[in-house]
Amino acid sequence: MSPGFGRDLTTGSIPRHMVAFSIPMLVGSFLQTAYSFVNAIWVGQFLGTAALATVTVSFPVIFVLAAIGMGLTMATNILVSQNYGAKRMDALRQVVDSSTVLIYSLAIVLTVLGELLAPSILRAMDTPEDIFEPSVSYLRVFLLTLPFSFGVFVIRSMLQGVGDSKTPLYFQVGSLLATTALDPVLMFGWLGLPKLGLVGTAWASLVSQIGLLLALIVWLRRKKSPVAPAWPRLSHLGPVTWQTLRIGLPSSVQQSFISIGIVLVTGIVNGFGEVATAAFGAASRIDQIAFMPAMTFGMAISTLAGQNLGAGHHHRVKEIFWWGCLFSGGITLIISVVAVLFPEALLRIFVKDAPVLELGVSYLHIVGACYVFFALLFVSNGIINGAGHTLTTTVFSLISLWVVRVPGAYWLSRSLGHVRGVWYALSLSFLVSFFVSMAYYFSGRWRKPIAKKAPGPAAPDPAEVFGHETGEA
Repeated sequence: MSPGFGRDLTTGSIPRHMVAFSIPMLVGSFLQTAYSFVNAIWVGQFLGTAALATVTVSFPVIFVLAAIGMGLTMATNILVSQNYGAKRMDALRQVVDSSTVLIYSLAIVLTVLGELLAPSILRAMDTPEDIFEPSVSYLRVFLLTLPFSFGVFVIRSMLQGVGDSKTPLYFQVGSLLATTALDPVLMFGWLGLPKLGLVGTAWASLVSQIGLLLALIVWLRRKKSPVAPAWPRLSHLGPVTWQTLRIGLPSSVQQSFISIGIVLVTGIVNGFGEVATAAFGAASRIDQIAFMPAMTFGMAISTLAGQNLGAGHHHRVKEIFWWGCLFSGGITLIISVVAVLFPEALLRIFVKDAPVLELGVSYLHIVGACYVFFALLFVSNGIINGAGHTLTTTVFSLISLWVVRVPGAYWLSRSLGHVRGVWYALSLSFLVSFFVSMAYYFSGRWRKPIAKKAPGPAAPDPAEVFGHETGEA
């Protein structure tokens, strides 16, 4: 292992580790959202409401496919952090090899399927006819970014597993700057290039993702990082691959079902017309800001818990939980207050049409008031995932999504005869997820398989630690 590479999270101050580890990820998320905002401003202000609705319709489909890859890389993060915490570097290398093969294979399959099924998926989502063709064109170009985005996902998860959240940030800054510069050039045909309109933003994303992945691989190999991608050794693709799938597939199912739920909810919103779709898209940009601290601290908590459980330091997990609640809940509460008190000012950044603003304001009044429950949910889920119980959190998500959110969105919107019924269903799903996850965390059931192994100088094999996960769920 390269000297000084990564960060040992098994000793020292937990709040200091949490802040130091989270800040680069949070900055990266803010930068990504800042780019998303700039892109939305270009689209909404210069290309119109129809173009913003096109992006809104296409995004859930992209998110479904990306979420499958991100869910699988959660297993990579868990296994890397467990092995890094236990100082088992050969086992860590096996995880790197197996995860690299899995993620690229999955990306290629999903890209091909997405290209073939794009029109059928958008039609099933009840996409308004006047934006159907532009949505198909935009989606098909953007899908080409999947193999490169998946490559970035898995490298980032490995780096975070060894406690390095800064390196992904540095490369992400360069990629975002490149995309931000390319967007208007390709949209409006500057510098003699063809005028591509909305599809130009998708081509800009593709170019920047290719550059980002290649730069990361070259840098990590030059630094001889323990997680640098290399041609995988076939001997590593047996038990470790199965172990990665066993932990990662539930997370992928969780992420993908959440995303499919977003697709279905978007379809319900689409049924109320282009104005409702545009309002949902604009208000969702505010959601991105509100959810950012929660998701960032959730990843940090998962890595902290993983390293400490791998090292046998089980007593530190309770402290990780309470500091996570303080940081994640506190920051999100402030954002929630701003969203509820000043919704129109926030929405005017993206849209200017009065009907769109009115619906967007109602969204933030209803959904924005429940942001803090989402934040705290990610704290308890972070601990549970860090212990390897991804199947358990998957069950929680399925309950929230398929018992509350989707049926509730359909029933309430029809009962009220207004899209606001969807807003109420989203808020209710946050509350249900929060109570279910917290109840499981405080029950302590996620600890039982780990407690069977006595702490020692080296962590037990993750396959042994998580051998009873299915029973726990």
